[in-house]
Amino acid sequence: MKEFRTTVASPVGLHARPASLFSRSAKESGCVVKLAKVNQGQQSEFVDGSSILRVMTLGVKCGDEIIVQVEGENEEAAANALQLLAESNEH
Repeated sequence: MKEFRTTVASPVGLHARPASLFSRSAKESGCVVKLAKVNQGQQSEFVDGSSILRVMTLGVKCGDEIIVQVEGENEEAAANALQLLAESNEH
């Protein structure tokens, strides 16, 4: 399993289009992807990163820290792609 922490850079956080891109990438990776939000040092429960609705329910805003867990055959490549998406501010 590959796990990373990163800060979301999109001006709208993981809402609408960025959440859609994230969940689609998670689904297409073929890996199990879980996502949690860190708020004041406390992490939320992990949600299914391939579900746009689950991703949006976390309420991740620009500047929020997230933890992503990726498990599967292509976990290294999937984790790198998801980290780039989360850190991109071009959505």
